[in-house]
Amino acid sequence: MGGGCVLGGEPGLSGALGAGQHALRADCGQCFGLCCVAPAFSVSSDFAIDKPAGQPCPHLHASFRCGIHDGLRRQGFPGCAAYDCFGAGQRVSQVTFAGRDWRQNPQTAAQMFAVFAIMRQLHELLWYLAAALALAPARAVHGELRRALTVTQAMTVRPAQALLELDVRAHRDQVNAVLARASELVRAELPGRKRDYRGADLAGARLAKAGLAGANLRGARLLGADLSGADLTLADLTGADLRAASLRGADLAASLFLTQSQLDAAQGDISTRVPPPLTRPAHWSPPADGPAPMS
Repeated sequence: MGGGCVLGGEPGLSGALGAGQHALRADCGQCFGLCCVAPAFSVSSDFAIDKPAGQPCPHLHASFRCGIHDGLRRQGFPGCAAYDCFGAGQRVSQVTFAGRDWRQNPQTAAQMFAVFAIMRQLHELLWYLAAALALAPARAVHGELRRALTVTQAMTVRPAQALLELDVRAHRDQVNAVLARASELVRAELPGRKRDYRGADLAGARLAKAGLAGANLRGARLLGADLSGADLTLADLTGADLRAASLRGADLAASLFLTQSQLDAAQGDISTRVPPPLTRPAHWSPPADGPAPMS
């Protein structure tokens, strides 16, 4: 299958995690195709087929490569194209299970798939914590963020059985609390009252050219929403569902906690401003008034 914001001089993702730490970007060449086996998916706008959890996708090759990777969207698998494990796949494959793949060791398959689901959550938390540590206005909670990052990193190196015994939900709640405080500190840099859409159902909402600077959109359902031309400066997009949302011409250059997966699930064009080091998805269309410039 198949970033962050910086305000001020704090280290970015790699600096926050420290030299020699595991990467939080997927390396499919070091993974045993876990995202193509472990999760279940159902026929929908995201997936062209039904697949039970623990069963390999029919497009998964013996080499653990996707046979339709270059045509996932065309063949009805945009959910796969937008998926991001935050590097959990190679961590589980090469570290937790020391390079023993589930095909050659079928007795470990169920455990490996369960561990992958937990590891992905931990890696996602590491990504958000590192992104928060890169936000200078959140310096008042940097100590808490660093402690949370250290604890989370320590969890990722536990053996398989210990990972399965973790109370991941409780840990996520603790980490999310400090991430929310970091968000509040950063968004307070903008004057005036900010919109609070945390957890709101905004599916299909017409928010074209909306002033959403500093808005709280954590966990908001923006499926198919029209956000074209919207100002999302310092808007907190943690976990927001942006599938099929129009971001054409929207300004996300300084948005908070936006992931590459969210961009990949949305629709945009060359006029959409995205934060570094995220990249504009290749499937995004040119602006409506003409083709993309050559430069």
